[in-house]
Amino acid sequence: MTTHQHPAETVPEQAPRMQWAKAAPEVYKAVYALEVASRKGLDPTLVELVKLRASQLNHCAFCLDMHTKDALAAGESVERIVLLGAWEESRHFYTEKELAAIELTEAVTVLTDGFVPDEVYERAAKHFEEQELAHLIALIATINVWNRFGVTTRMTPGHYKAGTHKA
Repeated sequence: MTTHQHPAETVPEQAPRMQWAKAAPEVYKAVYALEVASRKGLDPTLVELVKLRASQLNHCAFCLDMHTKDALAAGESVERIVLLGAWEESRHFYTEKELAAIELTEAVTVLTDGFVPDEVYERAAKHFEEQELAHLIALIATINVWNRFGVTTRMTPGHYKAGTHKA
């Protein structure tokens, strides 16, 4: 049973290429453990914003579905979720700390220049204590790992129920 409603004229749902978590359960468990450890001490709303922004950049439909549902269930507003893709034009919806995290997420996710710019890192370091920043960097790296698994194996969005993968 799907959790989404769609008109009859939409294209059929595509099956995933593989069930990678079942094919490599030890990898799934290791990444999940990293996921749980990385978000310790971070605000749950910030965690979902970071996961959503990285998933937008990586075009991971499965993760966008999952983290949108988890963010909504945690009380995040539809407005802030929708505007996240255009955060630079809608900065007034986010705190300075959230903006620093979103900007760092983009820099770490899209390494087209081969590095994270000093000014982006310094802005994040201004808003996060060192341990919290270390966890944020781990969180960003971890969602990028999940995104790559999701995109590569074409995990199917639409079936996730909010809170299913909470620690």
